[in-house]
Amino acid sequence: MSKRHPIIAVTGSSGAGTTTTGRIFSQIFSGESINAAMVSGDSFHRFTRDQMSDLADEGLYGARNHFALAANHVDRLEALFYDYSLTGTGQYREYIHDEDYELIRQGYEPGTFTRWASLAPGTDVLFYEGLHGGISNEEFRIADYVDLLIGVVPIVNLEWIQKIHRDTYHRGYSEEAVVQTIINRMDDYVQDIVPQFSNTHVNFQRVPMVDTSNPFQARDVPTADESLVVIHFRDHSGVDFPYLLQMIPNSHMSRHDTIVIPGTKLPLAMDLIVRPMVLELMAHKQFA
Repeated sequence: MSKRHPIIAVTGSSGAGTTTTGRIFSQIFSGESINAAMVSGDSFHRFTRDQMSDLADEGLYGARNHFALAANHVDRLEALFYDYSLTGTGQYREYIHDEDYELIRQGYEPGTFTRWASLAPGTDVLFYEGLHGGISNEEFRIADYVDLLIGVVPIVNLEWIQKIHRDTYHRGYSEEAVVQTIINRMDDYVQDIVPQFSNTHVNFQRVPMVDTSNPFQARDVPTADESLVVIHFRDHSGVDFPYLLQMIPNSHMSRHDTIVIPGTKLPLAMDLIVRPMVLELMAHKQFA
């Protein structure tokens, strides 16, 4: 951790909603005039899209299994966090998504990467959104460098429904291929993704209020107004729960460190909870 060069990370698996959370953070940074270096976990994948397909054909990593640590430059991610915490810069690159039209116009192919480069100097905070921002094991201690670690964790059936819907309707994969991907990823999900949520400062877990017993037959993603969000704080000593209960309609406490809110109030709750934490990091930075 570094008061002078703070790091914020949002961790969660593919389809969990980390991208949406990233947009909320972007709004906070913009509203508070915070110059954030934005880095995506996709950029630390070890292989291009075509290379991953070839490896899948050889029986390695399943189909698009980026959950596996070996399929990612986890060492370079840890180096980025280490370097940024000390110097305020570090090496990163960008992954080219199908919708990255500006990079595609520059000649990059979807499913590939830009070259490694240094972050722009003079940023206020490093913001990372992706799979492995909370890793802490015998080999990698990435979570140790993170000043604010947020987990986005739908219950697993909902996570699968969201992934199946996204990959079939928006990415063109067959349902059978997406289900096989989920199966292939399970060991890595259990071993490498789930343990990160014990390292987070705050977890936002979305729970549907409709039947998701068989996620592989669901045709619709439960909407926000068909869901609740369970928010758990690792350290609740400084949390003003009466204020949150007053500001978030129809919220309630389920445990001494946990508040439950309507799914439609997630952006409001995240702003109320996260914005003060971000501002506290910025205040500490001024006196570092």
